[in-house]
Amino acid sequence: MAAMKPRTGDGPMEVTKEGRSLILRVPIDGGGRLVVELNVEEAGKLKDCLVGVTG
Repeated sequence: MAAMKPRTGDGPMEVTKEGRSLILRVPIDGGGRLVVELNVEEAGKLKDCLVGVTG
């Protein structure tokens, strides 16, 4: 029987640029990734929100 490893996500958190969009990939508990497509304005708003709660 093969050893089973717990799935904690498929790779690191990353952002890539595809055309005019930014693609955010976030590993999620239980395996897989949450994929969100954002434009530059939305990414800036997300940054402001995150800075507001983390710093």
